[in-house]
Amino acid sequence: MQAWRVHTNGEPRDVMRLEEIPRPEPAPGQLLVRVRAANVNYPDALLCRGEYQVRPPLPFTPGVELCGEVLAGPRTGERVLGQPVVPCGAFGEFAVVTEDSALPAPGALDDAEAAALHIGYQTGWFGLHRRARLQPGETLLVHAAAGGVGSAAVQLGKAAGARVIGVVGGQAKARTARDLGCDLVVDRRTEDVVAAVKEATGGKGADVVYDPVGGDAYAASARCVAFEGRIVVVGFASGAVPTPGLNHALVKNYSILGLHWGLYARKDPGAVAGCHRELTRLADEGLIRPLVSERVPLERAADAVQRVFDGTTTGRVVVRPG
Repeated sequence: MQAWRVHTNGEPRDVMRLEEIPRPEPAPGQLLVRVRAANVNYPDALLCRGEYQVRPPLPFTPGVELCGEVLAGPRTGERVLGQPVVPCGAFGEFAVVTEDSALPAPGALDDAEAAALHIGYQTGWFGLHRRARLQPGETLLVHAAAGGVGSAAVQLGKAAGARVIGVVGGQAKARTARDLGCDLVVDRRTEDVVAAVKEATGGKGADVVYDPVGGDAYAASARCVAFEGRIVVVGFASGAVPTPGLNHALVKNYSILGLHWGLYARKDPGAVAGCHRELTRLADEGLIRPLVSERVPLERAADAVQRVFDGTTTGRVVVRPG
């Protein structure tokens, strides 16, 4: 089969190679799937660069989530979502997933949309509901609102009845954020984020902040979070890991909450399955739908991973091997 392989660490565009490799063989408790769509995630680039918290042995195939068709066993023909078993990732024609983690793909979504539902929307749901306890009528501030992770949080926030303020960089991404349903969009390149949030909330600030960016975005969040607000730390796409001033959190009475979705997958898989049922319901009711901005062939996967890492894309970029 054809699959992308990484033999040395570096920039995705430089180190990903499209090769012919043997088709993977599933072990007991695993399913062989034909990859119908593979969503590109920021961690795919970190894996290529050797900077992710998990470092698979070289060589490996990147691609951390997929929508695929089961090819053998009692679930033959079923369309499922899942995370491939390393070292054979999703950027290839076939992959292996564990049977207990393979979730039924929502019928309301096509293959590319379904591939983009899993990690980003699970992260958003756990971040907003399990960690921040977002309530209807509260104000939710989402950084990088037009990106893959941020766009999911915007839709989930609106589905929960929140007022959503989206922060973006540039006019094109501002249009995307408005189309996603943001009640207010702030362009960080031309506007003062803190001033805009305070003005929009009558000086109160945002009840919940969803931050996959870190760096300057986190600094702004701490300045415009409300009394008893919650800042959900999701990632550091800016490349800068902030060092929170805990004295500031103390005097302002806000909470700083970490969210690493992978821990739920390992420590509470039942909660992941429950979250998937809720996401499927929201998709069936038309309340959420992953924004897939590009569907690219397998041959263009390395370029897609690089562009997602560089922050030049909006929504989700999905690789279609077929």
